[in-house]
Order: sequence, then structure tokens, then C-alpha cells
Amino acid sequence: MKRFLPLSLVLLMMPVLSAHAGKIVTDSLKSRVLGAEVKYNVYLPDGFDKSEKQYPVVYLLHGLYGTYKDWDAKGCVKEVADELIGSGEADEMVIIMPNAGHPDAHNEWNGYFNMPGWNYEDFFFQELIPTAEKKYRGIGDKEHRAVMGLSMGGGGSTVYAQRHPDMFSSCYAMSAWLYQEIREPSEDTKKDKFYYVCKAVHDHSALAFVDNADDATLEALRGVRWFFDCGDDDFLVALSFELHMKMKMKRVKSELRVRNGVHNWEYWHSALRTALPFASRGFSR
Repeated sequence: MKRFLPLSLVLLMMPVLSAHAGKIVTDSLKSRVLGAEVKYNVYLPDGFDKSEKQYPVVYLLHGLYGTYKDWDAKGCVKEVADELIGSGEADEMVIIMPNAGHPDAHNEWNGYFNMPGWNYEDFFFQELIPTAEKKYRGIGDKEHRAVMGLSMGGGGSTVYAQRHPDMFSSCYAMSAWLYQEIREPSEDTKKDKFYYVCKAVHDHSALAFVDNADDATLEALRGVRWFFDCGDDDFLVALSFELHMKMKMKRVKSELRVRNGVHNWEYWHSALRTALPFASRGFSR
């Protein structure tokens, strides 16, 4: 015989089930480094406006041809964060999703690294982090800061954590663009800003970084929790596997997950459900 909960009990439970309801706000920063106004989305956990507490911060980076809106519009970051925080799988956190250029990567600047006319890494560390964490009450230390992203943002998050291991407790790289071969450019190629994005990925190779790391650098990398997540049919999967193995040979611990999937939002949405708890475990370590 089936038993049903009384309607009164169901109604009492409804506020509990929907208790964790964060929100997405859009903000902007006038950057002196870039000479441009940079927009970014921010996920704020439930109760943010009614408290004065400080929060751990996750930097969540978009991919090439993407914008700061993607993780909200396509990755459903608010719904995933609400669910994971509500269930206790993830800590309450602030998630910063910055813009890294223009979707028209051939005619407008794009990318997370410094390149001629677009010193984005300088902007990220000198302007975005201090400004956003002050405004949105970030705790502001390595132990409570994580970086993650997809594709170009996965490569950017990896290199940021490699070059600034004192700044991040963890890095979660999804379908990461970690290296790019380039050829000697023609005059026409030099007019295409996409060439400079590719050259920046080449010049900031996450693979070469590990190859060339000295003992002190390797020891610093061991202080970051690493996770590489890529689909088995993703055209970038070999790069994640290669970096994981290079780090393993250098005794830098990392996790590698190769799941069924390709280079698309279905994969990255599902990855987010692992990424946010992974970052949270780094916060509480």
C-alpha cells in the first residue's frame, strides 16, 4: 500500500527545498591596463545581501568565442551552485566570471595572457582580483581562492595556477587548451588577432612550464590541487593526458578524468558539478 505525505507536511518542506537561492549580478571594471571597460558576472550565494560575512572565491573562465555571460546562460552555474550549496556538497562561495575579450576573435582581442595590445594577465591579477574581492567580500587568501574554466579558460586557469601558485588553492581545467603549434606568420596572418591568441597559448604552454620547472617551482606546484577533466572524443583530450603524465613524472599530484563526451556545453555543465565540490574541499583543507 502506498503512503503519501500529508499536504501540510509537503508545504512545510517546500521552503527547505528552495532555501538556497543565489543570484547572478553583472558588474564592470574600467581597466587602466587594458584601456577598456571589462564586464563580469558574479554568482552571490543566498543571504549575501543580508550578511557581512566573507566568502571563498572561485574564478570561472569562459572559452574562445565566448563571453562572461556563458556560464550563466549556457552552463546554468546559478542552478548548479544553488543545488550543491543546498545539499552541502559545496561551500557557500562567490563565483567571478570575467570577460576575456570579444567573440569575434579574428578582429578583436581575446585571451587570458599578455600579448601586444592586450595585457589581460596583468589586468586579472592587478585589477580584477583586488577590486572584485573587496567589493564582494572575498576572504582574499590562497586557501580560499580557486580558478577553473573551459577550453581557452581551462588553459588560462592552468597557466594562472602554474605561474601564481601562491594565489590559488586549486585549479579545475575542463577540456583545456594547453598548447598550440604555430607557424611563421605571413603578413596577412599578422593582421588576424586570432594568430596572437594562438601565439600566446604557444608561448604560455602549460606543458613546457612543467618541463622547464626547477625544484622550487615544482614544490610550489605541489601546494595546488589539480584536476583535468576532458571528454574522450574531445579534440584536446591528448593535451590533458600529456600534462597529467608530465606532472606525475615530476611528483606533482593531479587528478585526471576522461569521461564520455565532446567539446560542448553538455560536458562542461556536468563538469561543474564536480568542479565546485573539488574547489570546496580545497577551501576546507
